[in-house]
Amino acid sequence: MRAEDGGQLVAIDESNLYWARPAGPPATRTGVLVLAGSSGRMDTGRADMLGTRGVTTLALRWFDGPGLQQVPREVPLELFLEAVGLLARECDQVALIGLSYGAEASLLAASLTDGVSAVVALAPTDVAWEGHLDHHADPARSKWSLDGHPIPFVSLDRSWLPPVGKPAFVDCYRSSRSIAAPEELMAAAIPVERFTGEVVLVAGGDDQVWPSAEAATRITMRRRAAGLDTIVVSDEQAGHLVVLPGEVPPNAARPYHVGGDAAAPKRLGRRAWPAICNVLGLAPGG
Repeated sequence: MRAEDGGQLVAIDESNLYWARPAGPPATRTGVLVLAGSSGRMDTGRADMLGTRGVTTLALRWFDGPGLQQVPREVPLELFLEAVGLLARECDQVALIGLSYGAEASLLAASLTDGVSAVVALAPTDVAWEGHLDHHADPARSKWSLDGHPIPFVSLDRSWLPPVGKPAFVDCYRSSRSIAAPEELMAAAIPVERFTGEVVLVAGGDDQVWPSAEAATRITMRRRAAGLDTIVVSDEQAGHLVVLPGEVPPNAARPYHVGGDAAAPKRLGRRAWPAICNVLGLAPGG
């Protein structure tokens, strides 16, 4: 379903928004909506970095805030569409930059509206996944909803158990795909062919959170079948994290493996930056 076909926009509480506006005239008329991953937080660091480069940027907290879902479960996609609308009031075009769960949301939202010109999906997925569980025995529920209805998703393999010690969840996602019925995978596939704008996929071959490089290949093939081009930036030695030029690296100490060597997040970010500048209309190195 497209937003124009009945999606109901929502009112976003101002406390869930963080604006980073250029100090002077904007360097581009493309505004950017920044979406964090499984933290759902407002990625103020990425927003500020883009703002200092002359980009009107809006970082959105998309769960665990006033008026929002407490966890990433049946999060209304209308939330992202409303944020796109806020940027469209100030900018001629709107691009989405999302990491991990935020990349999932970005690709889904872009497929629902004509109001997005480009998507930069960092550590992407090609399908919608099951949402957060409060208890292991709870029934599976979608991570996303549209017009009050959960969207199709791939269920996580409940039989998968992490190894002793620090887990790497990529094997859980691969196992979940392997046992999913073909019709489940087909229904949950993000309809990237509906989005005719520019797509930049940034993925590490050693992603230990989920198989983003494999997902990037599937997205590219799906769009190619529809006659659409896709830019893929990859690094076989990189993991799940991407640090763009000018950003402060996040704390890499996490209770799970993210993959890649210590220098990989910045290396992958530098490699992706020219393509990102291009779709945002920034001068090279801007």
